[in-house]
Amino acid sequence: MPSGVPPADPGHDLEQAAQLVESFARVKAEVGKVVVGQGEVIEQLLIAILARGHCLLEGVPGLAKTLMIRSLAETMDLQFRRIQFTPDLMPGDITGTEIIQENPQTGRREMVFQQGPIFSQVVLADEINRTPPKTQAALLEAMQEHEVTAAGKTYRLQQPFFVLATQNPIEQEGTYPLPEAQRDRFIFHVVVGYPDRAEEGEIIDRTTRRGSASCAHVLNGEQILRYQEVVRDVPLPDNIKQFVLDLVRILRPRDPAAPDWVKQYVEYGPGPRASQQLVLGGKARALLHRRHHVTIADIEALALPALRHRLVPTFTAEAEGISTDDLIRRALSKVRRPAGSLL
Repeated sequence: MPSGVPPADPGHDLEQAAQLVESFARVKAEVGKVVVGQGEVIEQLLIAILARGHCLLEGVPGLAKTLMIRSLAETMDLQFRRIQFTPDLMPGDITGTEIIQENPQTGRREMVFQQGPIFSQVVLADEINRTPPKTQAALLEAMQEHEVTAAGKTYRLQQPFFVLATQNPIEQEGTYPLPEAQRDRFIFHVVVGYPDRAEEGEIIDRTTRRGSASCAHVLNGEQILRYQEVVRDVPLPDNIKQFVLDLVRILRPRDPAAPDWVKQYVEYGPGPRASQQLVLGGKARALLHRRHHVTIADIEALALPALRHRLVPTFTAEAEGISTDDLIRRALSKVRRPAGSLL
């Protein structure tokens, strides 16, 4: 250990982990006062936040995606902004633009940068596939570097910072699919499904009577930043790391070890960012499930949302009705489980 660096305090780490679990359980309970069901989706959003990642949510209209994101921001006491993506939206409408303003002291006119809605902590990019690639790309720098460059100047964004984007899977006319490079910036592609019958009945009861529930503040930005550091300290056993590498690499058709079915059905496979973010997500999930190391169950639970947007299927796969989820499940069934990984 380098001189001057204090040794890690296991007791302090365990205390921080326990506080994280308690805090995020309260966050989930508060969001549950407003949003009925969707427990798995909410958990994946919380994991993304703990892993410093952004999320892409896909689902038909009316599944409370916007309400869910707004409620999460409220419980974490984070500044929230919603951007409705439309075909005529310009990059400057997101990042901001320079305006002419008179200086009250000198009386001279000067250019002043007017910040756009990206200068927030939780940014909801609603129906992101409704705007052209040029405007979609305005988010790239903010998502990757947590900063915005405009008029030759770079502005840092307030931390923590998350982009949660939604897209409608039904209407394809007049939409612009996200470029692969931008999809890869999202840690998860979360599919939001329909509620079951009991949940839908509860939704009717809650939304058709007088009064409405609200979320209480549970966390703040400083605590979230601290918990993000705790997540990165979670141990990753070597056999679990090898499992992640096997899973990701088997889905690359040009890898020497790729089986014939991958070469037939996968045009492009996931890159190294998939391995990184799958591990980070696994660390966050392990803590939320009160474990202090990553297990095979954490990786298996997050394989679909972490990989489905990083695969490009071939025309053969599309013609045969084979989805990216089908390919990931097949890969999971083929990769050898390390001994003792279920403990």
